Amino acid sequence: MALARAGLISRTGWTARGAGLALLGVLPIAFLVVFFAWPVVAIVGRGFTAGGVGTVLGDAQTWRLAGFTVASAAASTVIAVVAGLPVAYLLARVRLPGVGLVRTLVLVPFVLPTVVVGLAFRTIWPDGGVFPLVLANAFFNVAVVARTVGGLWSQVDTRTADAARALGASPWRAFRSVTLPALAPAISSAAAVVFLFCATSFGVVLILGGPRYRTLETEIYLRTVDLLDLSGAAALSLVQFAAVVAALVAGAVARRRRESVARVRSGVDGARRPRGGEWWVVGAAVAVVVLLLTPIVSLLVQSVSTPDGWSLAGFRALTGTGVSGTLQVTGWEAAMNSLRAATDATLLAMTIGVLASVVLVALRRAPGRLARGMGETMDAALMLPLGVSAVTVGFGYLVTLDALPGDLRTSPLLVPLAQALVIIPLVVRMVLPVLRAVDVRLRQAAATLGASPARVWREIDLPLTLRSLVAAAGFGYVVALGEFGATSFLARPDAPTLPVAIAGLLSRPGELNNQMAYAACALLMIVTVLAVVLIDRFGAVRGRSAVGEF
Repeated sequence: MALARAGLISRTGWTARGAGLALLGVLPIAFLVVFFAWPVVAIVGRGFTAGGVGTVLGDAQTWRLAGFTVASAAASTVIAVVAGLPVAYLLARVRLPGVGLVRTLVLVPFVLPTVVVGLAFRTIWPDGGVFPLVLANAFFNVAVVARTVGGLWSQVDTRTADAARALGASPWRAFRSVTLPALAPAISSAAAVVFLFCATSFGVVLILGGPRYRTLETEIYLRTVDLLDLSGAAALSLVQFAAVVAALVAGAVARRRRESVARVRSGVDGARRPRGGEWWVVGAAVAVVVLLLTPIVSLLVQSVSTPDGWSLAGFRALTGTGVSGTLQVTGWEAAMNSLRAATDATLLAMTIGVLASVVLVALRRAPGRLARGMGETMDAALMLPLGVSAVTVGFGYLVTLDALPGDLRTSPLLVPLAQALVIIPLVVRMVLPVLRAVDVRLRQAAATLGASPARVWREIDLPLTLRSLVAAAGFGYVVALGEFGATSFLARPDAPTLPVAIAGLLSRPGELNNQMAYAACALLMIVTVLAVVLIDRFGAVRGRSAVGEF
Protein backbone atom coordinates (compact mmCIF):
# COMPACT_ATOMS: atom_id res chain seq x y z
CA MET A 1 0.00 0.00 0.00
CA ALA A 2 1.34 3.40 -1.02
CA LEU A 3 0.69 5.05 2.34
CA ALA A 4 2.38 2.21 4.17
CA ARG A 5 5.46 2.39 1.94
CA ALA A 6 5.56 6.14 2.54
CA GLY A 7 5.73 5.52 6.27
CA LEU A 8 2.33 7.09 6.93
CA ILE A 9 0.51 3.91 8.00
CA SER A 10 1.82 0.87 9.82
CA ARG A 11 0.17 -2.50 10.31
CA THR A 12 -1.28 -1.36 13.60
CA GLY A 13 -2.49 2.02 12.40
CA TRP A 14 -1.21 5.49 11.66
CA THR A 15 2.46 6.25 12.31
CA ALA A 16 3.39 9.47 14.11
CA ARG A 17 4.38 11.00 10.76
CA GLY A 18 1.12 9.97 9.15
CA ALA A 19 -0.94 11.26 12.08
CA GLY A 20 0.89 14.59 12.02
CA LEU A 21 0.35 14.93 8.28
CA ALA A 22 -3.34 14.10 8.67
CA LEU A 23 -3.73 16.77 11.36
CA LEU A 24 -2.01 19.36 9.15
CA GLY A 25 -4.36 18.49 6.30
CA VAL A 26 -7.52 18.73 8.38
CA LEU A 27 -7.56 22.54 8.64
CA PRO A 28 -7.30 23.35 4.90
CA ILE A 29 -9.84 20.67 4.00
CA ALA A 30 -12.23 21.74 6.76
CA PHE A 31 -11.92 25.39 5.69
CA LEU A 32 -12.75 24.50 2.08
CA VAL A 33 -15.70 22.36 3.12
CA VAL A 34 -17.24 24.90 5.53
CA PHE A 35 -16.50 28.17 3.73
CA PHE A 36 -16.60 27.07 0.11
CA ALA A 37 -18.27 23.73 -0.64
CA TRP A 38 -21.14 24.13 1.86
CA PRO A 39 -22.27 27.64 0.73
CA VAL A 40 -21.96 26.75 -2.98
CA VAL A 41 -23.85 23.46 -2.62
CA ALA A 42 -26.51 25.22 -0.54
CA ILE A 43 -27.15 27.86 -3.21
CA VAL A 44 -27.17 25.36 -6.06
CA GLY A 45 -29.46 23.09 -4.01
CA ARG A 46 -31.89 25.95 -3.40
CA GLY A 47 -31.93 26.68 -7.09
CA PHE A 48 -32.88 23.09 -7.90
CA THR A 49 -35.49 23.06 -5.13
CA ALA A 50 -37.08 26.23 -6.53
CA GLY A 51 -37.42 24.53 -9.89
CA GLY A 52 -36.81 25.96 -13.30
CA VAL A 53 -33.18 24.89 -13.66
CA GLY A 54 -34.05 22.73 -16.65
CA THR A 55 -35.88 25.64 -18.25
CA VAL A 56 -32.88 27.92 -17.86
CA LEU A 57 -30.52 25.29 -19.25
CA GLY A 58 -32.82 24.84 -22.24
CA ASP A 59 -33.04 28.59 -22.91
CA ALA A 60 -31.04 29.76 -25.92
CA GLN A 61 -30.14 32.95 -24.04
CA THR A 62 -28.22 30.89 -21.48
CA TRP A 63 -26.02 29.37 -24.14
CA ARG A 64 -25.53 32.73 -25.85
CA LEU A 65 -24.21 34.03 -22.53
CA ALA A 66 -22.01 30.95 -22.18
CA GLY A 67 -20.81 31.37 -25.75
CA PHE A 68 -19.95 35.04 -25.23
CA THR A 69 -18.17 34.19 -21.96
CA VAL A 70 -16.06 31.46 -23.58
CA ALA A 71 -15.37 33.46 -26.75
CA SER A 72 -14.32 36.64 -24.94
CA ALA A 73 -12.20 34.66 -22.46
CA ALA A 74 -10.56 32.74 -25.32
CA ALA A 75 -9.83 35.98 -27.19
CA SER A 76 -8.29 37.52 -24.07
CA THR A 77 -6.25 34.36 -23.53
CA VAL A 78 -4.86 34.45 -27.08
CA ILE A 79 -3.91 38.13 -26.72
CA ALA A 80 -2.30 37.52 -23.32
CA VAL A 81 -0.26 34.57 -24.66
CA VAL A 82 0.88 36.45 -27.78
CA ALA A 83 1.81 39.53 -25.73
CA GLY A 84 3.38 37.51 -22.93
CA LEU A 85 5.78 35.39 -24.99
CA PRO A 86 8.15 38.24 -26.01
CA VAL A 87 8.17 39.42 -22.39
CA ALA A 88 8.90 35.86 -21.23
CA TYR A 89 11.87 35.77 -23.63
CA LEU A 90 13.12 39.10 -22.27
CA LEU A 91 12.91 37.88 -18.67
CA ALA A 92 14.44 34.46 -19.35
CA ARG A 93 17.05 34.94 -22.06
CA VAL A 94 18.16 38.58 -22.11
CA ARG A 95 20.86 40.17 -20.02
CA LEU A 96 20.38 43.94 -20.30
CA PRO A 97 19.99 46.82 -17.85
CA GLY A 98 16.37 47.30 -16.84
CA VAL A 99 15.22 43.67 -17.16
CA GLY A 100 14.57 43.56 -13.41
CA LEU A 101 12.36 46.66 -13.71
CA VAL A 102 10.39 45.00 -16.52
CA ARG A 103 9.88 41.93 -14.32
CA THR A 104 8.28 44.19 -11.69
CA LEU A 105 6.22 46.34 -14.06
CA VAL A 106 4.67 43.31 -15.77
CA LEU A 107 3.40 42.01 -12.44
CA VAL A 108 1.61 45.25 -11.51
CA PRO A 109 -1.48 44.78 -13.76
CA PHE A 110 -2.11 41.29 -12.37
CA VAL A 111 -2.64 42.54 -8.82
CA LEU A 112 -4.46 45.78 -9.63
CA PRO A 113 -8.06 45.86 -8.36
CA THR A 114 -10.58 45.04 -11.08
CA VAL A 115 -12.46 48.29 -10.55
CA VAL A 116 -9.20 50.20 -11.04
CA VAL A 117 -8.51 48.42 -14.33
CA GLY A 118 -12.09 48.86 -15.50
CA LEU A 119 -11.98 52.56 -14.75
CA ALA A 120 -8.52 52.89 -16.35
CA PHE A 121 -9.82 51.45 -19.61
CA ARG A 122 -12.89 53.66 -19.40
CA THR A 123 -10.61 56.70 -19.52
CA ILE A 124 -9.50 55.45 -22.98
CA TRP A 125 -12.84 53.95 -24.14
CA PRO A 126 -15.57 55.91 -22.30
CA ASP A 127 -18.38 53.89 -23.91
CA GLY A 128 -16.87 50.48 -23.10
CA GLY A 129 -17.67 47.57 -25.38
CA VAL A 130 -16.36 44.14 -26.31
CA PHE A 131 -12.94 45.25 -27.55
CA PRO A 132 -11.86 47.11 -24.38
CA LEU A 133 -13.39 44.32 -22.28
CA VAL A 134 -11.25 41.69 -24.04
CA LEU A 135 -8.16 43.89 -23.85
CA ALA A 136 -8.68 44.62 -20.15
CA ASN A 137 -8.88 40.91 -19.29
CA ALA A 138 -5.74 40.27 -21.36
CA PHE A 139 -4.06 43.24 -19.62
CA PHE A 140 -4.58 41.51 -16.28
CA ASN A 141 -2.99 38.26 -17.33
CA VAL A 142 0.11 39.04 -19.41
CA ALA A 143 2.10 38.57 -16.19
CA VAL A 144 0.80 35.01 -15.80
CA VAL A 145 2.12 34.09 -19.25
CA ALA A 146 5.37 36.04 -18.95
CA ARG A 147 6.30 34.63 -15.55
CA THR A 148 5.09 31.06 -16.05
CA VAL A 149 6.65 30.62 -19.48
CA GLY A 150 9.71 32.68 -18.57
CA GLY A 151 10.33 30.49 -15.52
CA LEU A 152 10.59 27.37 -17.68
CA TRP A 153 12.36 29.14 -20.55
CA SER A 154 15.20 30.12 -18.23
CA GLN A 155 15.72 26.42 -17.39
CA VAL A 156 15.60 25.03 -20.94
CA ASP A 157 19.04 24.01 -22.18
CA THR A 158 20.06 26.35 -25.03
CA ARG A 159 22.58 23.89 -26.45
CA THR A 160 19.85 21.94 -28.29
CA ALA A 161 18.71 25.02 -30.19
CA ASP A 162 22.34 25.97 -30.81
CA ALA A 163 22.93 22.52 -32.32
CA ALA A 164 19.94 22.99 -34.63
CA ARG A 165 21.36 26.35 -35.73
CA ALA A 166 24.74 24.75 -36.36
CA LEU A 167 23.04 22.20 -38.65
CA GLY A 168 21.62 25.01 -40.78
CA ALA A 169 18.24 25.78 -39.20
CA SER A 170 17.12 29.41 -39.25
CA PRO A 171 16.46 31.12 -35.91
CA TRP A 172 12.69 30.84 -36.48
CA ARG A 173 12.90 27.14 -37.41
CA ALA A 174 15.13 26.40 -34.40
CA PHE A 175 12.59 28.12 -32.16
CA ARG A 176 9.61 26.38 -33.77
CA SER A 177 11.21 22.90 -33.82
CA VAL A 178 13.21 22.87 -30.59
CA THR A 179 12.35 25.64 -28.14
CA LEU A 180 8.59 25.89 -28.66
CA PRO A 181 7.92 22.16 -27.98
CA ALA A 182 9.93 22.47 -24.77
CA LEU A 183 7.87 25.51 -23.75
CA ALA A 184 4.52 23.96 -24.73
CA PRO A 185 3.69 22.64 -21.22
CA ALA A 186 4.27 26.09 -19.67
CA ILE A 187 2.29 27.83 -22.41
CA SER A 188 -0.60 25.38 -21.98
CA SER A 189 -0.55 25.77 -18.19
CA ALA A 190 -0.48 29.57 -18.41
CA ALA A 191 -3.24 29.63 -21.03
CA ALA A 192 -5.49 27.44 -18.85
CA VAL A 193 -5.00 29.74 -15.84
CA VAL A 194 -5.55 32.88 -17.93
CA PHE A 195 -8.74 31.43 -19.42
CA LEU A 196 -9.94 30.63 -15.89
CA PHE A 197 -9.35 34.19 -14.71
CA CYS A 198 -10.95 35.72 -17.82
CA ALA A 199 -14.02 33.49 -17.76
CA THR A 200 -14.76 34.46 -14.14
CA SER A 201 -13.90 38.16 -14.50
CA PHE A 202 -16.47 40.33 -12.72
CA GLY A 203 -15.47 43.93 -12.04
CA VAL A 204 -14.04 44.56 -15.49
CA VAL A 205 -17.13 43.17 -17.25
CA LEU A 206 -19.44 45.11 -14.94
CA ILE A 207 -17.73 48.44 -15.69
CA LEU A 208 -16.83 48.00 -19.38
CA GLY A 209 -19.61 45.66 -20.53
CA GLY A 210 -22.51 47.36 -18.78
CA PRO A 211 -25.99 46.00 -19.51
CA ARG A 212 -25.17 45.28 -23.18
CA TYR A 213 -22.39 42.72 -22.75
CA ARG A 214 -22.91 40.25 -19.95
CA THR A 215 -20.99 37.11 -19.07
CA LEU A 216 -22.04 34.18 -16.90
CA GLU A 217 -20.45 35.87 -13.87
CA THR A 218 -22.32 39.16 -14.21
CA GLU A 219 -25.56 37.36 -15.14
CA ILE A 220 -25.31 35.26 -11.97
CA TYR A 221 -24.93 38.52 -10.03
CA LEU A 222 -27.96 40.06 -11.78
CA ARG A 223 -30.20 37.05 -11.22
CA THR A 224 -29.15 36.64 -7.58
CA VAL A 225 -29.10 40.24 -6.37
CA ASP A 226 -31.61 42.07 -8.57
CA LEU A 227 -34.06 39.37 -9.67
CA LEU A 228 -33.72 36.85 -6.79
CA ASP A 229 -33.85 34.15 -9.47
CA LEU A 230 -32.04 31.38 -7.57
CA SER A 231 -32.92 28.65 -10.05
CA GLY A 232 -31.49 30.69 -12.94
CA ALA A 233 -28.37 31.57 -10.94
CA ALA A 234 -27.92 27.91 -9.97
CA ALA A 235 -28.20 26.77 -13.58
CA LEU A 236 -25.67 29.35 -14.73
CA SER A 237 -23.36 28.37 -11.88
CA LEU A 238 -23.42 24.76 -13.09
CA VAL A 239 -22.47 25.83 -16.62
CA GLN A 240 -19.68 28.02 -15.26
CA PHE A 241 -18.47 25.28 -12.93
CA ALA A 242 -18.20 22.81 -15.81
CA ALA A 243 -16.02 25.25 -17.77
CA VAL A 244 -13.89 25.90 -14.69
CA VAL A 245 -13.29 22.21 -13.99
CA ALA A 246 -12.23 21.69 -17.61
CA ALA A 247 -9.75 24.58 -17.35
CA LEU A 248 -8.40 23.28 -14.02
CA VAL A 249 -7.87 19.79 -15.40
CA ALA A 250 -6.07 21.17 -18.45
CA GLY A 251 -3.93 23.37 -16.21
CA ALA A 252 -3.05 20.50 -13.85
CA VAL A 253 -2.01 18.23 -16.73
CA ALA A 254 0.09 20.98 -18.30
CA ARG A 255 1.65 21.82 -14.92
CA ARG A 256 2.78 18.21 -14.42
CA ARG A 257 4.32 18.20 -17.89
CA ARG A 258 6.07 21.50 -17.17
CA GLU A 259 7.58 20.19 -13.93
CA SER A 260 8.83 17.08 -15.74
CA VAL A 261 10.46 19.14 -18.48
CA ALA A 262 12.07 21.44 -15.92
CA ARG A 263 13.68 18.52 -14.11
CA VAL A 264 15.11 17.05 -17.29
CA ARG A 265 16.43 20.24 -18.88
CA SER A 266 17.64 22.42 -16.05
CA GLY A 267 21.02 23.71 -15.08
CA VAL A 268 22.07 25.99 -17.96
CA ASP A 269 21.77 29.78 -17.80
CA GLY A 270 21.28 31.04 -21.34
CA ALA A 271 20.76 34.74 -20.57
CA ARG A 272 22.94 36.97 -22.74
CA ARG A 273 22.92 40.16 -24.76
CA PRO A 274 20.60 39.86 -27.82
CA ARG A 275 22.04 39.42 -31.29
CA GLY A 276 20.65 40.13 -34.75
CA GLY A 277 16.93 39.49 -35.09
CA GLU A 278 16.61 38.90 -31.33
CA TRP A 279 16.47 42.66 -30.92
CA TRP A 280 13.08 42.61 -32.67
CA VAL A 281 11.76 40.31 -29.95
CA VAL A 282 13.18 42.62 -27.29
CA GLY A 283 11.54 45.56 -29.02
CA ALA A 284 8.19 43.72 -29.06
CA ALA A 285 8.54 43.02 -25.32
CA VAL A 286 9.25 46.69 -24.60
CA ALA A 287 6.23 47.68 -26.72
CA VAL A 288 4.03 45.32 -24.66
CA VAL A 289 5.28 46.89 -21.42
CA VAL A 290 4.55 50.39 -22.75
CA LEU A 291 1.02 49.31 -23.73
CA LEU A 292 0.52 47.83 -20.25
CA LEU A 293 1.51 51.14 -18.68
CA THR A 294 -0.80 53.24 -20.91
CA PRO A 295 -4.10 52.65 -19.01
CA ILE A 296 -2.28 53.11 -15.70
CA VAL A 297 -0.83 56.47 -16.72
CA SER A 298 -4.19 57.49 -18.22
CA LEU A 299 -5.97 56.83 -14.93
CA LEU A 300 -3.36 58.74 -12.91
CA VAL A 301 -3.77 61.72 -15.25
CA GLN A 302 -7.57 61.50 -15.00
CA SER A 303 -7.40 61.50 -11.19
CA VAL A 304 -5.94 65.03 -11.20
CA SER A 305 -7.95 66.36 -14.16
CA THR A 306 -11.09 68.48 -13.81
CA PRO A 307 -13.08 70.64 -16.25
CA ASP A 308 -11.22 73.64 -14.79
CA GLY A 309 -7.74 72.12 -15.20
CA TRP A 310 -5.36 70.23 -12.92
CA SER A 311 -6.63 69.79 -9.37
CA LEU A 312 -6.41 67.55 -6.30
CA ALA A 313 -10.12 68.13 -5.58
CA GLY A 314 -10.90 64.42 -5.86
CA PHE A 315 -8.31 63.50 -3.24
CA ARG A 316 -9.51 66.24 -0.89
CA ALA A 317 -13.10 65.07 -1.39
CA LEU A 318 -12.18 61.65 0.04
CA THR A 319 -12.58 63.21 3.48
CA GLY A 320 -16.32 63.43 2.69
CA THR A 321 -19.06 61.05 1.59
CA GLY A 322 -19.71 62.29 -1.94
CA VAL A 323 -22.65 64.11 -3.50
CA SER A 324 -25.74 64.03 -1.24
CA GLY A 325 -24.17 61.38 0.99
CA THR A 326 -23.53 58.76 -1.70
CA LEU A 327 -21.46 56.83 0.85
CA GLN A 328 -22.30 56.20 4.48
CA VAL A 329 -18.62 56.64 5.41
CA THR A 330 -15.82 58.86 4.14
CA GLY A 331 -13.39 57.67 1.51
CA TRP A 332 -10.59 57.42 4.06
CA GLU A 333 -12.74 55.31 6.37
CA ALA A 334 -13.44 52.97 3.44
CA ALA A 335 -9.67 52.77 2.86
CA MET A 336 -9.12 51.80 6.51
CA ASN A 337 -11.82 49.12 6.16
CA SER A 338 -9.89 47.74 3.18
CA LEU A 339 -6.64 47.65 5.14
CA ARG A 340 -8.20 45.84 8.09
CA ALA A 341 -10.03 43.29 5.96
CA ALA A 342 -6.94 42.62 3.82
CA THR A 343 -4.81 42.07 6.94
CA ASP A 344 -7.25 39.53 8.39
CA ALA A 345 -7.68 37.79 5.03
CA THR A 346 -3.91 37.52 4.47
CA LEU A 347 -3.24 36.04 7.90
CA LEU A 348 -5.97 33.46 7.37
CA ALA A 349 -4.91 32.66 3.80
CA MET A 350 -1.24 32.25 4.74
CA THR A 351 -2.14 29.85 7.56
CA ILE A 352 -4.34 27.70 5.32
CA GLY A 353 -2.15 28.00 2.22
CA VAL A 354 1.15 27.13 3.90
CA LEU A 355 -0.35 24.16 5.75
CA ALA A 356 -1.87 22.92 2.50
CA SER A 357 1.46 23.34 0.69
CA VAL A 358 3.30 21.33 3.36
CA VAL A 359 0.78 18.50 3.04
CA LEU A 360 0.93 18.57 -0.77
CA VAL A 361 4.74 18.36 -0.73
CA ALA A 362 4.67 15.40 1.66
CA LEU A 363 2.12 13.58 -0.50
CA ARG A 364 4.09 14.35 -3.65
CA ARG A 365 7.29 12.90 -2.14
CA ALA A 366 5.54 9.77 -0.92
CA PRO A 367 6.03 6.74 -3.19
CA GLY A 368 3.04 5.15 -4.87
CA ARG A 369 0.17 6.42 -6.97
CA LEU A 370 -2.38 6.63 -4.16
CA ALA A 371 -0.53 9.32 -2.19
CA ARG A 372 0.23 11.31 -5.32
CA GLY A 373 -3.38 10.99 -6.48
CA MET A 374 -4.54 12.34 -3.12
CA GLY A 375 -2.14 15.26 -3.49
CA GLU A 376 -3.31 16.06 -7.02
CA THR A 377 -6.96 15.93 -5.94
CA MET A 378 -6.29 18.25 -3.00
CA ASP A 379 -4.27 20.60 -5.22
CA ALA A 380 -7.13 20.85 -7.73
CA ALA A 381 -9.67 21.37 -4.94
CA LEU A 382 -7.64 24.30 -3.58
CA MET A 383 -7.85 26.00 -6.99
CA LEU A 384 -11.64 25.70 -7.30
CA PRO A 385 -12.48 28.95 -5.43
CA LEU A 386 -10.83 30.91 -8.25
CA GLY A 387 -13.34 29.56 -10.74
CA VAL A 388 -16.67 29.64 -8.90
CA SER A 389 -18.78 32.76 -8.98
CA ALA A 390 -17.96 35.07 -6.08
CA VAL A 391 -21.63 36.01 -5.98
CA THR A 392 -22.60 32.37 -5.52
CA VAL A 393 -20.15 32.05 -2.63
CA GLY A 394 -21.23 35.34 -1.07
CA PHE A 395 -24.94 34.59 -1.26
CA GLY A 396 -24.20 31.11 0.07
CA TYR A 397 -22.60 32.69 3.12
CA LEU A 398 -25.77 34.61 3.85
CA VAL A 399 -27.99 31.52 3.74
CA THR A 400 -25.69 29.06 5.57
CA LEU A 401 -23.38 30.71 8.09
CA ASP A 402 -26.16 31.45 10.56
CA ALA A 403 -25.94 27.75 11.44
CA LEU A 404 -22.44 28.25 12.87
CA PRO A 405 -21.89 29.51 16.43
CA GLY A 406 -22.01 33.29 16.60
CA ASP A 407 -23.88 33.79 13.29
CA LEU A 408 -20.96 34.90 11.11
CA ARG A 409 -23.35 36.70 8.76
CA THR A 410 -23.17 39.75 11.03
CA SER A 411 -19.48 39.36 11.83
CA PRO A 412 -16.79 41.72 10.47
CA LEU A 413 -14.89 38.53 9.54
CA LEU A 414 -17.35 37.76 6.73
CA VAL A 415 -15.47 39.84 4.15
CA PRO A 416 -11.98 38.53 5.15
CA LEU A 417 -13.27 34.95 4.91
CA ALA A 418 -14.43 35.52 1.34
CA GLN A 419 -11.22 37.33 0.42
CA ALA A 420 -9.10 34.54 1.92
CA LEU A 421 -10.79 32.06 -0.43
CA VAL A 422 -9.45 34.07 -3.37
CA ILE A 423 -5.94 34.40 -1.90
CA ILE A 424 -5.37 30.79 -0.80
CA PRO A 425 -4.95 29.36 -4.34
CA LEU A 426 -2.45 32.13 -5.17
CA VAL A 427 -0.49 31.47 -1.97
CA VAL A 428 -0.35 27.75 -2.75
CA ARG A 429 0.79 28.38 -6.33
CA MET A 430 3.58 30.65 -5.07
CA VAL A 431 4.78 28.65 -2.05
CA LEU A 432 4.31 25.07 -3.27
CA PRO A 433 6.96 25.07 -6.05
CA VAL A 434 9.51 26.61 -3.68
CA LEU A 435 8.83 24.02 -0.99
CA ARG A 436 9.14 21.25 -3.58
CA ALA A 437 12.51 22.65 -4.64
CA VAL A 438 14.01 22.19 -1.17
CA ASP A 439 16.65 19.45 -1.41
CA VAL A 440 15.14 16.42 0.28
CA ARG A 441 18.64 15.23 1.21
CA LEU A 442 19.02 18.15 3.62
CA ARG A 443 15.81 17.14 5.37
CA GLN A 444 16.86 13.50 5.50
CA ALA A 445 20.24 14.40 6.98
CA ALA A 446 18.60 16.50 9.70
CA ALA A 447 16.14 13.70 10.49
CA THR A 448 19.01 11.19 10.64
CA LEU A 449 20.73 13.38 13.22
CA GLY A 450 17.61 13.18 15.40
CA ALA A 451 15.68 16.32 14.44
CA SER A 452 11.91 16.08 14.83
CA PRO A 453 9.68 16.94 11.82
CA ALA A 454 8.86 20.30 13.41
CA ARG A 455 12.56 21.08 13.90
CA VAL A 456 13.36 20.00 10.33
CA TRP A 457 10.76 22.47 9.11
CA ARG A 458 12.10 25.21 11.39
CA GLU A 459 15.79 24.64 10.62
CA ILE A 460 15.69 23.57 6.95
CA ASP A 461 12.45 24.48 5.17
CA LEU A 462 11.71 27.82 6.80
CA PRO A 463 15.08 29.54 6.14
CA LEU A 464 15.11 28.34 2.53
CA THR A 465 11.51 29.43 1.81
CA LEU A 466 11.29 32.55 4.00
CA ARG A 467 11.64 34.96 1.09
CA SER A 468 8.86 33.30 -0.85
CA LEU A 469 6.62 33.18 2.23
CA VAL A 470 7.00 36.91 2.86
CA ALA A 471 6.50 37.66 -0.82
CA ALA A 472 3.39 35.46 -0.95
CA ALA A 473 1.97 37.27 2.08
CA GLY A 474 2.56 40.65 0.45
CA PHE A 475 1.15 39.44 -2.85
CA GLY A 476 -1.95 38.09 -1.13
CA TYR A 477 -2.36 41.34 0.78
CA VAL A 478 -2.52 43.52 -2.33
CA VAL A 479 -4.91 41.07 -4.01
CA ALA A 480 -7.20 41.19 -0.96
CA LEU A 481 -6.93 44.97 -0.85
CA GLY A 482 -8.50 45.20 -4.30
CA GLU A 483 -10.88 42.22 -4.20
CA PHE A 484 -14.27 43.28 -5.50
CA GLY A 485 -16.39 40.28 -6.52
CA ALA A 486 -17.34 38.71 -3.20
CA THR A 487 -16.74 41.91 -1.23
CA SER A 488 -19.27 43.85 -3.31
CA PHE A 489 -21.92 41.38 -2.19
CA LEU A 490 -20.91 40.98 1.48
CA ALA A 491 -19.65 44.39 2.63
CA ARG A 492 -22.19 46.27 4.74
CA PRO A 493 -23.19 49.78 3.56
CA ASP A 494 -21.79 51.24 6.79
CA ALA A 495 -18.46 49.41 6.36
CA PRO A 496 -17.56 49.32 2.64
CA THR A 497 -14.07 48.60 1.40
CA LEU A 498 -12.48 51.10 -0.96
CA PRO A 499 -13.27 49.12 -4.18
CA VAL A 500 -16.91 48.85 -3.10
CA ALA A 501 -16.96 52.58 -2.32
CA ILE A 502 -15.55 53.30 -5.79
CA ALA A 503 -18.31 51.25 -7.41
CA GLY A 504 -20.87 53.14 -5.32
CA LEU A 505 -19.48 56.50 -6.41
CA LEU A 506 -19.55 55.47 -10.07
CA SER A 507 -23.18 54.37 -9.80
CA ARG A 508 -24.33 57.86 -8.78
CA PRO A 509 -24.11 60.91 -11.07
CA GLY A 510 -22.09 63.96 -10.17
CA GLU A 511 -18.68 65.40 -11.11
CA LEU A 512 -17.49 65.22 -7.51
CA ASN A 513 -18.36 61.52 -7.29
CA ASN A 514 -16.37 60.84 -10.46
CA GLN A 515 -13.38 62.77 -9.15
CA MET A 516 -13.52 60.89 -5.85
CA ALA A 517 -13.72 57.54 -7.69
CA TYR A 518 -10.70 58.34 -9.86
CA ALA A 519 -8.74 59.60 -6.85
CA ALA A 520 -9.56 56.47 -4.84
CA CYS A 521 -8.48 54.31 -7.79
CA ALA A 522 -5.21 56.23 -8.01
CA LEU A 523 -4.58 55.60 -4.31
CA LEU A 524 -5.23 51.89 -4.69
CA MET A 525 -2.96 51.79 -7.73
CA ILE A 526 -0.10 53.62 -6.00
CA VAL A 527 -0.28 51.34 -2.95
CA THR A 528 -0.37 48.29 -5.21
CA VAL A 529 2.62 49.41 -7.28
CA LEU A 530 4.71 50.15 -4.18
CA ALA A 531 3.79 46.79 -2.66
CA VAL A 532 4.66 44.92 -5.88
CA VAL A 533 8.04 46.66 -6.11
CA LEU A 534 8.90 45.65 -2.53
CA ILE A 535 7.61 42.11 -3.00
CA ASP A 536 9.50 41.55 -6.22
CA ARG A 537 12.74 43.00 -4.88
CA PHE A 538 12.47 40.97 -1.67
CA GLY A 539 11.44 37.79 -3.46
CA ALA A 540 14.19 37.89 -6.07
CA VAL A 541 17.43 35.97 -5.88
CA ARG A 542 20.14 37.03 -8.33
CA GLY A 543 17.57 38.61 -10.60
CA ARG A 544 15.29 35.57 -10.71
CA SER A 545 11.90 35.21 -9.14
CA ALA A 546 11.86 33.16 -5.95
CA VAL A 547 8.11 33.17 -5.48
CA GLY A 548 6.92 30.06 -7.24
CA GLU A 549 4.80 30.41 -10.33
CA PHE A 550 4.53 34.21 -10.09
